[in-house]
Amino acid sequence: MIANWGIRARVMFVAVLPMLVLAGLMTALYTSLRLTDLDQALTDRGRAFARQLAAASEYSVFSGDREALQQLAATVMGEDDVIGVSIVGRDRETLVHIGKIDQRLPALPGVQQLQPQTTRLGRTLRIVEPIRATKLQLDDGLGAAASRASAATGAEALGSVTVELSLDRLQRRRGELLWTGTLSVLVVLLGSLVLAGYMSQGVSGPIRRVADTALRLGQGRLHERVPLTGGGSLRRLAEGINEMAERLADAHQDMARKIDEATRELRSRKEEAEHANLAKSRFLAAASHDLRQPMHALGLFIAELGQQPLEPRARDLMRHIAASAEAMENLLDSLLDISRLDAGVLNPVPRPFCLQPLLDRIVTSQRPAAEDRGLRLILRPTAAWVCSDPVLLERILVNLASNAIRYTPRGTILIACRRRGERLRIEVRDSGVGIPADAHEFVFQEFVQLDNAERSRDKGLGLGLPIVRRLAELLEHRLELRSTPGAGSVFAIEVPIAQADTTPESRSEERLPGDLGGVRIALVDDDPLARAATRSLLESWGCEVLASETADDLLAALEQDRWQPALLISDFRLRGPLNGIDLIRLLRGPDHLPELPAILMSGDTGPETLSTAQQAGIPLLHKPARPARLRALIHRMLNALD
Repeated sequence: MIANWGIRARVMFVAVLPMLVLAGLMTALYTSLRLTDLDQALTDRGRAFARQLAAASEYSVFSGDREALQQLAATVMGEDDVIGVSIVGRDRETLVHIGKIDQRLPALPGVQQLQPQTTRLGRTLRIVEPIRATKLQLDDGLGAAASRASAATGAEALGSVTVELSLDRLQRRRGELLWTGTLSVLVVLLGSLVLAGYMSQGVSGPIRRVADTALRLGQGRLHERVPLTGGGSLRRLAEGINEMAERLADAHQDMARKIDEATRELRSRKEEAEHANLAKSRFLAAASHDLRQPMHALGLFIAELGQQPLEPRARDLMRHIAASAEAMENLLDSLLDISRLDAGVLNPVPRPFCLQPLLDRIVTSQRPAAEDRGLRLILRPTAAWVCSDPVLLERILVNLASNAIRYTPRGTILIACRRRGERLRIEVRDSGVGIPADAHEFVFQEFVQLDNAERSRDKGLGLGLPIVRRLAELLEHRLELRSTPGAGSVFAIEVPIAQADTTPESRSEERLPGDLGGVRIALVDDDPLARAATRSLLESWGCEVLASETADDLLAALEQDRWQPALLISDFRLRGPLNGIDLIRLLRGPDHLPELPAILMSGDTGPETLSTAQQAGIPLLHKPARPARLRALIHRMLNALD
């Protein structure tokens, strides 16, 4: 506790403590000695009273004169502090008894054995004095012999005198002395505090001024100085603080000048970096858009070409072209997914659903790749229902399954479920190369591939696991990795279990899967190649297509031909003042088709485009759009309309 005290408190403590201890010791010694003296004086008085009464009562006891003894006892009772007097004869007969004799005191011994006694009990002091016969000295020889004989045998006691004194006045005096001593100590303490305060003010005042100035200097008030007062070490201390403050002020000014120069340079560099970043963003946006447009058209042409009868050699070339286009689309889709997840514009829509159909689709889509590598892909069926976003959960499991196939040279890949309390644990197990423990976190970073230094395309792009982690965090599903090099890996994700819905779904009014015959679709795209490819693909599916380059062209065609589309597919960027969302809102106006389903397509991968589409409630397909995904979306929207 003392370690936390300041200088002033310590000085006062050092000054007050010795004086307080000395005053206490002296007061205690004086009070003790004074109380001892008072106690001894009272005892001596009582013994004097008892001896005088015993000497004066000798003849009256011998002669049995009780009246004289009564007078003698009354005389003693008149003294201060005497509360009782008793005179007892030789045969222990009480001759006189005046006042109060405390019966708690021990009984007196026989007269023959009686000796002077002083007894204290509680608030009473009893003094007992024997009454002895006085021996007279005669001049004749016989008297002298008798006197010597009597002295040899001892004087015989004629009786005893008992005097009891009260100790109340002594106790009051003791209390007065204690109060006087306490008051003296308090006076000394007060005086010591005043003196110590004066002394500590003189000692700690300069030090506190130095401390306050140092504190203000630490707060940045570098103009503060310590006043030079006194001499000796305190003056040297103040001078040192002032010199330090001057140096700090100079250093601060120099540092502020350098910071200003660095700030101006940093601001200039920042502006240059912002201009460069803006130029890069514009370039990437334009390049991405311009790249996605032909990729989109290429994918649609390949899909349409796959529906045509081809020679075996042409069919083989078409498959290679499709594989190359698909690899490029996978890269673009993965980059798009990463950007959407990082931008925070992807909002999950969790709902209860049966897990088995989702797992069946995953196994069906991944089994050809597993068979090409000579692997067994096994699914353990489950009847569980879970609560999650089925689209995002399917993307997680597809990435895990494709990753397991890619890094398993031989053996088996197992997809299984097990219950853990209120959650269902979905595991993807493989017998592949495994992952070292120190790389478990490393593999979830972008473009990381442990065994693909040559960046072989058949081993993926290094974006699957980063997407899995981001989606798991978005869905608040626990993701776990257990792996041992050479013994395979286990990726597991835990999903909340939901109650099964036994209500059968009605599909009587739904359009048959893949049936788009006779569907009227309005198409708006400012890129001629993408517009031609989309139109050709839709027509190959049996759709009636009205294709336009601009929004004005479409509006004019609809007004002229009175042609009502069942669905609108529009690019986001259009020539003219309207974009795709503006066109959709215009066609959904009260003067046109308020319930018109619409699909927005765009080659822009920025989060602004996706956020704008989500706010408008319009489904967005990024180019290049896979034909199967486009067809499934069209089918779903038409069924929702029915």
